[in-house]
Amino acid sequence: MNDKLPAGLGSLWERLDESAPEPRQGLSLSRIVRAAVELADAGGLDAVSMAKLAKRLGFTPMSLYRYVANKNEVLLLMLDSVAAVPAELDEPCDGWRLGLERWCRAQWVMLRAHSWVVDLPISGPPITPNQLAWTDRALRALRGTALTEPDKAGVVLLVASYMLTTARMSTELGPAASGESVAAHSTLLGGLVDAQRFPDLRVAIDAGAFDYPPDATEEERRFHYAFGLTRILDGVETLIRHRSESARPSGG
Repeated sequence: MNDKLPAGLGSLWERLDESAPEPRQGLSLSRIVRAAVELADAGGLDAVSMAKLAKRLGFTPMSLYRYVANKNEVLLLMLDSVAAVPAELDEPCDGWRLGLERWCRAQWVMLRAHSWVVDLPISGPPITPNQLAWTDRALRALRGTALTEPDKAGVVLLVASYMLTTARMSTELGPAASGESVAAHSTLLGGLVDAQRFPDLRVAIDAGAFDYPPDATEEERRFHYAFGLTRILDGVETLIRHRSESARPSGG
């Protein structure tokens, strides 16, 4: 085991090979992480502090430091805890595109269920077991394509970044994406935007580009990732075709 890993993260990797039974009472790393996730699910990252975590568990803050070095380590372990890869991503899939779409759907479900994930500080590349498992499954979807390994890594980074950004926007919009809010915003734009100053924006407004269809469901009114993902995958498809054509022997 890499002795440069934080204590809690090292424990995560060790448990991949041998899982020790959780003690029946008292503190344990898994209980600390589980309580932290519960706090974050209920009140966001602001609800997670060493003091609040200790209070929820019924111990003193100092007792937590036998298991974790600091709050940042807790956050890393929380992320790994909620980011378990669903079994469906290990099932065969018909084609790279369907595979990445399935991967993104699973990511979206996880990010919506634990919206605080989008607020976690990014301190480096993926390093926890479950984070790396997600990367592995995305690369697996691209197996057999004409992409080089650097191409595949670039595609995975692009798609993962897009999903995280879109989930963050969806979370931050929240009630602002409701039908009433969108209608109010559209009315406000209609009054503010004149054709002389903003001609193309005026055309878009008049065409209903910022409105939802009257019969759109609440789910359809939420900020979603589908449109952007389709455009990204169209670009990946073009890249795969280009790589395939470049690999073909030239006739002579």
